This record gives sequence, structure tokens and C-alpha cells, in this order.
Amino acid sequence: MLMSARLMTGALFLLSASTLHAADLYEPPIVEVPPPVVYEQVDHGAWYIRGDIDYHWSKFKGSDYITYGCCTPTPGTGSLDGDLDGAWSFGGGVGYQATRYLRVDTTIDYWAKSDFEGTTIGTCGGTTCTSVDQTSYSAILLMANAYADLGTYHGVTPYVGAGIGGAHLKWDDLRNTVNGGTITHKGAKDWRFAWSLMAGASYCLTSNLQADVGYRYTRIEGGRMFEEFTPGGTSIGVGPGFDRGIDAHEVRAGLRWSFGGGNPNCAAPQQIAYEPEPILPVYK
Repeated sequence: MLMSARLMTGALFLLSASTLHAADLYEPPIVEVPPPVVYEQVDHGAWYIRGDIDYHWSKFKGSDYITYGCCTPTPGTGSLDGDLDGAWSFGGGVGYQATRYLRVDTTIDYWAKSDFEGTTIGTCGGTTCTSVDQTSYSAILLMANAYADLGTYHGVTPYVGAGIGGAHLKWDDLRNTVNGGTITHKGAKDWRFAWSLMAGASYCLTSNLQADVGYRYTRIEGGRMFEEFTPGGTSIGVGPGFDRGIDAHEVRAGLRWSFGGGNPNCAAPQQIAYEPEPILPVYK
């Protein structure tokens, strides 16, 4: 009787072990896989403000003016040529970085006075004479600009751009000196059409702050340069005069500050948590 009980107990133990072993065959293995880290580049819009300073060289394209002689039935014309000195300018603007590759902004720049000196060849008392002409100009430039950012490499983003707008150009009085005497023509001022082409590169100082250096070519169309001068009690005179426009070459440097999450070309990639698909147990 005791032997039978022991045999029955052993049989039950073997049966239980066999059953547990068989159940293990259907239990899916548990594999601990570390979740991978996925990075996604930020590509959202960001508003920014900018401030710039530059040095520009202006190319004077010449000027034409009207002359009134005492013995000629119709007015004549003359021309004025000369050179402009370089000058400093500064400005600022507001823009929007639409994507990593496209941004637009509106800028306003003040060009400080650029001195002009030229010469005019004419006739003085029946003989040829040469006068010395001196003045200067300053301008306020309003532009709407668009840029293509060409990718970011180690924090450096090269770009090209173009702008269109207007320039309020102001000429100072023109002093015309010949044979020791000087006459003064009142300077003119007016709004003119202007356009620009740009190229440069920015560097990420932080995710929100970028340094920007570049070159800008600006064309300002022609307009009125000086008013008519007529000596009192005579029928002779000179003016008005019209310049043929100005070409300006600028070397620029400045800073751009982006609001919100920062410039998408400078912001660090976002880390996205990986969620693996759940492993369902297999029942049989």
C-alpha cells in the first residue's frame, strides 16, 4: 500500500513536470531590445529681426542738363561726369523663415553721405573752360527681399537672394566753380525705383542667433539731380540736371535673431521616442 502511494506520487510529479515543459514550448521568448533613437530635422517657420552695417562704393553713371544761351533760339544740353567716394550705411528689417531653404524679409537702410567731385567742359566768354563740380548724396533704401538658403554645413548656410523696392535719394547743393567764381545749384531729391542682388553666408551662433556676412549689388535708377540756375536779369542759365542712376557695391555684416523655436537651420534635431509594436502571447 505504501509502495503504491509512492509510485502514484512519482507519476504525478513526472506528469506535472512534463506538462510545464510542454507549456514552455508555446510561451513566446522575451527579447529585450533597446529602443532606437530617432531624430527629425526641424522644418517650421520662424519670424526674425535683423540689423546690418555695411560699406558701399557708388558708381556715378553721369548727368545731363539743359543750358540756356543768350544768343541761341533753343536750349542746349550738357553733361557732367565725376566720381563718388565710398560711405558707411546701416539698417534693419523684419523677416520670416518659411522653410529651411526659403526666407523673405523687408529692410530699410540709410546710406550716409557719399561725396562727389566732377568736371564740366564748356565755353566761357568764347573760350573753352573747365569747371569743378562738388556735391554729395545720401539715400534711404526700402526693399522687399527673398532668399534661397543652400543648405547648412557645420553651422554655415550659404545663400543667394534678390530684392525690389525704392530709394529716396537726396542730392546736396551742387557747387560749380570756374575761373575763381562759384555758382550754386539747389540739390534735388526724389523717390526712384531700385533693385538688388545678394550673396553671402550665415553662421549659427546659437539656435536663435545668426551672424550674416555678404555682398549686395544695388541699382538705383536715374532722376533729378539739381535745379535750374539763372542769374537775375539775364536770359542765360543752366539746369535742371538729371543723373543717369547709381550702381552701388556693398559689403555687409549683421546679426539675425529668430523668435520661437529658433532658426530651423540652427535648431537641434528633435528626439522622438520609439514605441515598439506590442508582442502578443501565443496560446495553444
